[in-house]
Amino acid sequence: MATILDVKLKKAAKVYKEGEVVAGTVLVESKGDCSHQGITLTADGVVSLQLSSKSVGVFEAFYNSVKPIQLMSQLLEIAKPGKLPSGRTEIPFEIPLRAKGNKKLYETYHGVYISIQYTLKADMKRGMLSKDLHKELEFLVAYKDGEKLKVEPFDFSITPESLQNIAGRTQVPKFRIEGRIDTLLCNIVNPFTGELTVQTCASAIKSIELQLLRVETCGCAEGYAKDATEIQNIQIADGDVAHNIAIPMHMVFPRLFTAPTLSTNNFKIEFEVNLVIAFQDDLVVTENFPIKVTRV
Repeated sequence: MATILDVKLKKAAKVYKEGEVVAGTVLVESKGDCSHQGITLTADGVVSLQLSSKSVGVFEAFYNSVKPIQLMSQLLEIAKPGKLPSGRTEIPFEIPLRAKGNKKLYETYHGVYISIQYTLKADMKRGMLSKDLHKELEFLVAYKDGEKLKVEPFDFSITPESLQNIAGRTQVPKFRIEGRIDTLLCNIVNPFTGELTVQTCASAIKSIELQLLRVETCGCAEGYAKDATEIQNIQIADGDVAHNIAIPMHMVFPRLFTAPTLSTNNFKIEFEVNLVIAFQDDLVVTENFPIKVTRV
């Protein structure tokens, strides 16, 4: 059996808040005695930024601002050079979760152009005749609970005249959709909710969908690259729905792909919700609602 190096955390959910202690064990399993030149554990927190293909070459100065941002970096010596006995060896560790210098720890987020990740990297150095062993494990960081949100319902009305940036407005059938979003200031642990009612519509409806978007902005004083990409799309109505009947809206914010809204000097993470109405003739109209996500 080959020697196995692994990292285990005490918390099954792997979610931590700044100031807590990341505790677990480094596991080494071997068939015979295992000689090594030292075992170390590194805790890293990094913001990775990248340009979209349409932004490459636009801002020459921008390339300096897309370097990774180090939020935290701690090195812990797990074992000094020596020999581990045959079988299973577990070495406990504890690493306080704190930012580097005057930086802040942001929530874990997996985006398209922006990624905020925290990892534990175990390294076992071995002799010249044996390959070094490496094991990496991601853990999640969440903000501490904040103050209670002031929930304010948002009422909306959609008609052909209210639509923005739409080509061929004359082809859009006459319709009127009234609705209410429970709040545009959203707690990430609660679903996005509300309801809508199709009051009138001169054409048959094919589908009504809720679309969650991430809007990622990277840049510096010389310029910014802003890109919106879809996170998820949920159908809330299928076919030509009955008029004057409330249709509920309910969408859970997916873990990792959403995070509290964030704005820094080098990047921004924002979110929007699109209400998409598709008609039977394949004409599609969209109403956009910028939202702010937070953690309570």
